[in-house]
Amino acid sequence: MAPMLERFVSPGKGNGLQAKTKIRRGVLITSTEPLAYCVSNKWAREVCHHCFTRCETLLRCSQCKTARYCNAACQKQAWPGHKKECRCLCNLLPRRPTDSVRLSARLIFTLLNPPQSNSEELYSIDEHKSHLDLMPEQKKEGLSELAAMLELYMQKEIPDLKQRMTSELPLSCRETLSIIAKVTCNCFTISDGELQELGVGLYPSLSLLNHDCRPNCVMVFRGTELQLRAVQDINPGEELTISYIETLSVTEDRQKQLEDQYHFTCQCQRCSSRDQDGVMLSGREDAWRQLKEALSRLEGLQSESNWRELLESCSDLLTNVGEEVPDENLYKLKITDMALDASVHLGRWEEALSFGVKTLPAYRLYYPDPHPVHGLQLMRVGKLQHHLGCIEDALGSFKEAFKILKLTHGEDHPLTADLMMKMEECRSEMDLQPSS
Repeated sequence: MAPMLERFVSPGKGNGLQAKTKIRRGVLITSTEPLAYCVSNKWAREVCHHCFTRCETLLRCSQCKTARYCNAACQKQAWPGHKKECRCLCNLLPRRPTDSVRLSARLIFTLLNPPQSNSEELYSIDEHKSHLDLMPEQKKEGLSELAAMLELYMQKEIPDLKQRMTSELPLSCRETLSIIAKVTCNCFTISDGELQELGVGLYPSLSLLNHDCRPNCVMVFRGTELQLRAVQDINPGEELTISYIETLSVTEDRQKQLEDQYHFTCQCQRCSSRDQDGVMLSGREDAWRQLKEALSRLEGLQSESNWRELLESCSDLLTNVGEEVPDENLYKLKITDMALDASVHLGRWEEALSFGVKTLPAYRLYYPDPHPVHGLQLMRVGKLQHHLGCIEDALGSFKEAFKILKLTHGEDHPLTADLMMKMEECRSEMDLQPSS
């Protein structure tokens, strides 16, 4: 682990990580590879299962027909980890394990055959909390079903799984239910540079990071490598925090999600003050409630890629509420974002740009620190402006995005490099334009 941070006991939270030295915002605090990871089933056909690169054409494992790789080199490098899993996948065909079952199996394989490593984890898997004692019975029953699937999934490869786990693994890792619960509570979502979720991984030392709804650090990924960067100046002895959830929601909803998923009640400054709830729920209540109640149906259309109906529904709702609900209202913002997404998929660029520009003041308000979500929205708007020939506007959006993403992603990240190339394209096109 990096010399900039150390483990400590965080008052009221348990274990945590704190700064050992002064850390400036934008600094890469640490980076680490996962102990175990897997591509999400949703992206299994589109992403290399080793390096997490998106490819139009992937080489498929000839045996399990599940794992896919961008080239022979990745397939060869992945084989030591995939070999045992491959037989498990074959055994389960035509069914596929859930992401949590597949990740848990990979973790068990790793724990039974630990790799040689020069780096020492600050937090072992044995120390990871399962939170089984805090879970409602219904959730525990669901995890028990996953544990049964895990045993079925692994039985061909390790027939004496229970005996080996009992004799070879640490005390808290000797039951499949405990492993499943630890994975569920402690895994990280692995995303690409644009925060599209691609898979899940376990990064033991960084599981020490506690949550804050306005954190001083963000995590970004390069392939499976997790990079932790400061988004605020951090003093020695100050706790390092990340956000476990998407924070664009009112206090009550954020706290409920954290309680349901991570089994604690958030008492951060933002939750205690509820400082943005009023703005998020601004406007005429009966009007914005229409938008709130429509969200689940719209999300269904989005998941089905029913872009035409989604755009029509969003446009009708936004027209109906008009000025009675301001653009900063949480539910109006979410529906405007869905309309932007649908417009892009339908190639209706002018509409997409109009929706995108409307979201920017709210993004600036709700993501005041250099936050990757705000930077990516600016970049998205800039691409639309560039496509429509609004070169000067595009350059302005790209510059704003760069100020954020150079801090959250670093200047050497592929996404930031792509953004710098976009800025150069804009400058070159502006130089070629005849002067008025």
